[in-house]
Amino acid sequence: MATTLTINGKTHQVDLPDDVPLLWVLRDEVGLTGTKFGCGVAACGACTVHINGEAVRSCQTSLSDVDGPVTTIEGIGTPDSLAAIQKAWVENQVAQCGYCQSGQIMQAASLLAENPSPTDADIDDAMQGNLCRCGTYPRIRAAIHEAASKIKEA
Repeated sequence: MATTLTINGKTHQVDLPDDVPLLWVLRDEVGLTGTKFGCGVAACGACTVHINGEAVRSCQTSLSDVDGPVTTIEGIGTPDSLAAIQKAWVENQVAQCGYCQSGQIMQAASLLAENPSPTDADIDDAMQGNLCRCGTYPRIRAAIHEAASKIKEA
């Protein structure tokens, strides 16, 4: 039975079992490969996407659990018009290997949507489930603060 999903504002029909993880729907069926597979048990955050604006781990979210529009890293900005958090990421040179970055950015975007003026403690709390093997946590925090400032100015 086909399932209709709204992903990054576009409608997609997928004919897959209900227990298939959203991660594989996004990557293998829809072709959106910005969302990464990291651990498969929702412990690293590399697969973070938004459902109804809330950050979720797509590796542990089954197709049947998707109850609203999905936004992936490809849906929060474009190469010509980056989102504030993406601009701040670049300006603070957060990325090193880059593998965790889409999940980090999606988690940070969710944080800023809920809390436009996060403290260091707020950022640390919100981001604790997103692992960065390169250890760029100070840059991540700086980028989130910078994005929060830019959003306030806009």
